[in-house]
Amino acid sequence: MPKETMTPRERWLAVLRREKPDRVPMDYWATGEANEKLMKYLGCADQRELYQRLHIDRPVGVGPRYVGPPPPPGEDIWGMRHRQIQYETGVYTECVHHPLARFQSVEEIEANYRWPQPDWWDYSQIPEQIRGWEEYPIQGGGSEPFLHYCQLRGLEQGMMDLALNPEMVHYALGKLFDLAYENTRRIYEQIPGKVLFSYVAEDMGSQESLLFSVKQIREFLLPGMKRMIDLAHEAGVYVFHHSDGAIRPILPTMIEAGIDVLNPIQWRCKGMEREGLKRDFGDQVIFHGGMDNQYTLARGTVEEVRQEVEDNLRILGAGGGYILAPCHNIQAVSPPENIVAMYETGYELGWQ
Repeated sequence: MPKETMTPRERWLAVLRREKPDRVPMDYWATGEANEKLMKYLGCADQRELYQRLHIDRPVGVGPRYVGPPPPPGEDIWGMRHRQIQYETGVYTECVHHPLARFQSVEEIEANYRWPQPDWWDYSQIPEQIRGWEEYPIQGGGSEPFLHYCQLRGLEQGMMDLALNPEMVHYALGKLFDLAYENTRRIYEQIPGKVLFSYVAEDMGSQESLLFSVKQIREFLLPGMKRMIDLAHEAGVYVFHHSDGAIRPILPTMIEAGIDVLNPIQWRCKGMEREGLKRDFGDQVIFHGGMDNQYTLARGTVEEVRQEVEDNLRILGAGGGYILAPCHNIQAVSPPENIVAMYETGYELGWQ
């Protein structure tokens, strides 16, 4: 086996610069239950040991500490209420109270709702968060406002607002983008030159098609996303764009806007075939993900996992520009043997 000559940060940076790394970087996304299950299976005491054991180049996320007005009991700082939902292999949190749902106009929101402010967070402890992790990629800042808007209004109402209450969508997304922008700017200010990439995300696809029209994406989402992209690039930070599902129709627009990394490459979705993505966009964007966690990691055999790693390296990794990772958070239903097989095969075959 060849010997590693790069740190995880150097490895990511080489791919982002379209230079040759010692091997393909490998990232790790998992639910708490899946992570606990994997660590127990491998006998790892902490995350760092897990990363080292599987040769994972997992970025370290940084962010501010909330110091603003205490929310009322049972609510978060946005006025949302949540409950935990049990399912077969774990627990997830679901928003059950949407604080903007009762309002019918921008004027009503302005008169009755208090938006969180950037000064409600303390950014001074961010340098301490990266201490001891300097050899790993650093992720900080970014935005995903329409997801948040749908929590504030309710998913059904939030989607209908695009057609029925566009002025309300523009107003609220403006507030959310403003907060994300200032939050990101202050993170960069605390550790200048240290943040490698920021998430500029929005889930725009289903299994079969876009969730929005291209016209709606251009009107409601793109202006704020472009502002976030420009902020990152001005600070020398790469833009990591996450959007689940079948999003091929909007990819040229997002690439033109300036995204650097595309995640998660759900290649089983309509129009997201790996060969076509690599052929049409491989020289314009870095691919991140590609390991299917709806079937392969969750229900496939070890042999199928190994084959998919090999296929991803051959297709998405041809000529560089690829970071191996699951398509989204690995779920607890995924056998640890499959997860280990993914990283062991990536390490075995990913040398450049």
